[in-house]
Amino acid sequence: MLNSNLLRKLDMQDLMVFVAIYEQSSVTEASETLCVSQSTVSYCLKKLRTSFEDELFINTRNAMWPTSKATSMYSHVTHIINSINLCHSEAKAFDPTQKEITFNICAPEYFELLILPNLLKGFIKDNLPIIVNTHKFHKDVPVEKLVDGRIDLVICAGPNFHQDAKGFKSKILLDDDLVCVVDKRFTPPDNKFNLETFVARQHIFPTPWTSDTNMVDGWLGKQGYTRQIVARTNSYVAALKMINGTDLVLTLPRRIQRLIGDETRFVSCKAPAGLPSFTIDMLWDRNAGQNSANTWLREQIAKVCA
Repeated sequence: MLNSNLLRKLDMQDLMVFVAIYEQSSVTEASETLCVSQSTVSYCLKKLRTSFEDELFINTRNAMWPTSKATSMYSHVTHIINSINLCHSEAKAFDPTQKEITFNICAPEYFELLILPNLLKGFIKDNLPIIVNTHKFHKDVPVEKLVDGRIDLVICAGPNFHQDAKGFKSKILLDDDLVCVVDKRFTPPDNKFNLETFVARQHIFPTPWTSDTNMVDGWLGKQGYTRQIVARTNSYVAALKMINGTDLVLTLPRRIQRLIGDETRFVSCKAPAGLPSFTIDMLWDRNAGQNSANTWLREQIAKVCA
């Protein structure tokens, strides 16, 4: 039985609209994804708000942001839709205990340090015969490999860092910002940098993925500044070791700094005001979205990030 008579007025299209707005953060893009008019999406959203007695999505200048209730509803609504699809196709849901399976994920070091260890711990705890192969993320999203199934998922920085990712389904896993890490003996006044003191120091630049540009130098360029990079490393850990005993600055994601930082030797300092934040996004092909194993893997990753 339903908890409220208002829920009886909902249909599958309403639920699909909910998922589309949640994933696309836009009424316009939701209508394009579902191939329906914007007025239809708006009408369904009005029904959803009434039925669940919540605003669900807050219309801001840049996006439709989900409320806490919408965030808690998302996994349940997608489960309902997936269950209906299974009923239609009579397909069996993926059972990770039945046989060994290998997942291929293209991801930067951020994923390997912060997400993958906890993901594997869950598999080991449940005694699941699952292998995860991580492929290094380079400059662009591996479009062909994602489409033909050689790559199951792509983990990358967002939002909108990769224009070639627009044709894929996506979900934001985490948001993060940048902090400056220095040797304790070379801490700036008040533990913070402004633009002038930031560019006056020499820097170590970690390159956990291959790219011609990065958000720090791109942002500095817009302000009319450049910084001096004295070394580039393949990993965050190696970069951290290089600043020991020097006045070099290392700019790191805050979550990574908390994970690998050594408070006995290094200090986390506030970055210059305005330095952009970012998200970690998960991408997958629309056809793979109907694959129950792929859906299950995405759920496990989302749980770890939650």
